[in-house]
Amino acid sequence: MATASVYLSGEWKPSSGLKTFQAHNPTTGEVIGDPYPISNWTDMEQALQSASECDLITRDWSGDRFAGLLEAYASQLENRGDEIVEQANLETALPVTPRLKGAEFPRTLAQLRAAAQAARSGEWAMPVIDQANNIRSMYRSIGPVFVIGPNNFPLAFNGISGGDFAAAVAAGNPVIVKAHPAHPGTTRLMAECLVNALMAVNFPANFIQLIYEVAPEEGLKAIRDSRIAAVGFTGSQKAGIAIKAAADKAGKPVYVEMSSINPVFVLPGTLAEKSDAFAEEFTGSCLMGSGQFCTNPGLVILPPGNETAKWIENVRDRFANAKSGPLLTEGVKDSLLDSIQNLVKGGAELLTGGHAAKDIGGAAQNTLLCVDAEKFLADSDLFQQEAFGNCSLIVKTSDPDQMTAIAQSLEGQLTGCVYLTDQPEDEAIYQQLEPILRRRVGRLINNKMPTGVAVSPAMNHGGPFPATGHPGFTAVGIPASIRRFSMLECYDNVPEHRLPIALRNA
Repeated sequence: MATASVYLSGEWKPSSGLKTFQAHNPTTGEVIGDPYPISNWTDMEQALQSASECDLITRDWSGDRFAGLLEAYASQLENRGDEIVEQANLETALPVTPRLKGAEFPRTLAQLRAAAQAARSGEWAMPVIDQANNIRSMYRSIGPVFVIGPNNFPLAFNGISGGDFAAAVAAGNPVIVKAHPAHPGTTRLMAECLVNALMAVNFPANFIQLIYEVAPEEGLKAIRDSRIAAVGFTGSQKAGIAIKAAADKAGKPVYVEMSSINPVFVLPGTLAEKSDAFAEEFTGSCLMGSGQFCTNPGLVILPPGNETAKWIENVRDRFANAKSGPLLTEGVKDSLLDSIQNLVKGGAELLTGGHAAKDIGGAAQNTLLCVDAEKFLADSDLFQQEAFGNCSLIVKTSDPDQMTAIAQSLEGQLTGCVYLTDQPEDEAIYQQLEPILRRRVGRLINNKMPTGVAVSPAMNHGGPFPATGHPGFTAVGIPASIRRFSMLECYDNVPEHRLPIALRNA
């Protein structure tokens, strides 16, 4: 069985790396597809040099050209949509419908085309002209961007098709892509579409570089290399912190989305008026996709009262009776079960689940845990660790002040939800919680679960550390996401004929 080629210096070629890996079917555990290479520094050096050379060619091109590439790429993907979706299903066990074909693939196309529209309009660059002082400025491309994709969105967040990729290209940057080893075949199919798009719109063939995997030390070395201008990463906190440290040491921008437990604060009126409906909504959100979303509701803070005990029992039964789904990899399952055990050892009560599923390979039982507020506040660092998967931790409070204290103890999160009614008691508690949560979450939500990140210009898919590496930027939401991969360029007393077109006098 031949080892798959990498795409470097404008051509498909054998990797210089001698080690390989293969994808696995999460449901059966079977090895699937071709071997894929683990690249070494020789591959990385080629990628860095080729991307740097390409940047010299494309850096002053108009936004129209990058828009044309993104649109051509979306069309190429559409032509092979069924094949791509089937491969993604094989490698991740995410359902073809409604998830991959009905939601994630259309979203991928939509964000590529939205990025194209932004590139063409140029409004993302925020040109400013001070005619009195003859000073002008705008955001422009920053240089080669290293994009590292996650395991849980093989299409919409893939390093070669997701939001970071679309934003980097819309800003005018060559991209070096590291695929995720959980779905290399999916990435290769999309890369083939992208190469066809490059040829169709007369782009340099080396505008994109693709490797499938690389040893961590080689990847960090590449991040520190002066030829990388910026880094985009979605994944675990451990990897994200290492990547951020490498980029920070080299003094370059790095945008890492790492972990979030997305707290849900439930105020008394919700359980009094719509307890069952809220239980159904929460269960559906937490178990959707086996909980493998960065916005999964992993922490629920409940008010005191008799309704709380009834709600917990309701949700426990729903979790126990719902069928578990396969997790993306054995590593995800092992990490989830380890996190659950750590929570139990720390004093959380296991209400249901907590073990590997017996009826389906690669799965964990739907898991619900519970802890009282006093115990949570005594060791909030422990109880805030992310258990990535079909699991959530309930915190029972004895008075509203404990809700405020829990909010104050939270690390930075992508989202924070508050479920409430128009009852005066709910509103009073909300007014206490809101200013605290507002400092700790990127997206504040009322009466709605956090799963699902709309492709909207107003969306913030970001938040304070450690949810991300910087609270001022979003991974979703064009045009704001494009500016991550740009630099502010100022022109002082530069004659008009030497200026970018966007900065010339009308």
